[in-house]
Amino acid sequence: MLQTPASFTPSITVPPEPQADAQALSFVFHGGRLLVREADLALPDAATVGALVPDRQRLQPLGLLDGRYCRTGWVDDEAAPAGYAWRGLRSLFGELDEALLGVAGRAFQIAEWARTHRFCGACGGATARLQGERCFQCLQCGHMAYPRISPAMMVLIRKGDAVLLALHAQSAVARFVPLAGFVEAGESIEETVHREVFEEVGLRVHNLRYFGSQSWPFPHSLMIAFTADWLEGEIRTDPAEILEARWFGPGDDWPERVPQVSISSMLVDAHRPPGR
Repeated sequence: MLQTPASFTPSITVPPEPQADAQALSFVFHGGRLLVREADLALPDAATVGALVPDRQRLQPLGLLDGRYCRTGWVDDEAAPAGYAWRGLRSLFGELDEALLGVAGRAFQIAEWARTHRFCGACGGATARLQGERCFQCLQCGHMAYPRISPAMMVLIRKGDAVLLALHAQSAVARFVPLAGFVEAGESIEETVHREVFEEVGLRVHNLRYFGSQSWPFPHSLMIAFTADWLEGEIRTDPAEILEARWFGPGDDWPERVPQVSISSMLVDAHRPPGR
C-alpha cells in the first residue's frame, strides 16, 4: 500500500551544509509530476537540483529516510534536464521503489503547500516559514497556514454475503470500487458516511466499523475506510456522482484484482470471495 515507510522520520530541520546538498534525496515537482532519471527512475543528483532550483526557499525539509536527508521542492519551468523526465506518481506505481514512492507522496503534498502559500490568503502579503513548525505565517497580518489535509470517507456496504461497489463518475479509473466522499464542515466522519451513502445510492446503513486509513496525495486526501451493513432502501444512483452501482456476491464476476496500492483495493480484497 502507498504509505510512508517505517524507516522514515519526519523532520522540519535542514542538516548543516554541505551535507544537505551532497547527500540529499530530492523530490522535485512540476505540475504534480516528479522529476526522475529516465534510465533508472533515480531522483536528481545535487548538481541537477542546484541548477534547476536556484532559489533555496523553494526547497522544504521532509525528514530522514534510512538516515538520509530528504527534501522537496517545485519548479515553474516544464523543461526537464537532459536525461530526466516528469512522471505522475500514479504512473510510478509498481516501478519506483516502494519506500521512495511512499515518501514521494508526502513530498508532493509539502511541495504543493509551499508553492500555494507564498502569499497570504487573508491579505495577500508575503509569507515566511514559522520557526519550529510546518507553517507559513503572513509577515503583515500574522495569518498562519498549515499543510492542507482533506479527510474523506470510504465505505464498503454489506448485504448478506454481497457487497456494494460503484462506478464513480469523476474517478481517475473506470473501475467498480467502494463509495467515497469528502467530509463537509461541521461533520463527523460517521455523519459523512451516512450522508454520502444516501446521496449517492439512496441507501441507509448501520453497524459502521473502522477498517483503516491512508494518506492519498491526489492531491492531499486522507482516506478513512469503513465497512457498514445495509439497513434499508433500494439502489438509486445520483448520475452526477455514480454511473452505476450494484451488489457483488459469491456467484458474480467481480472487478479485476489490482495491486494493493490503495486502501480501496485492500478493502475490496478483504471481502472478495475465494476464487473471485
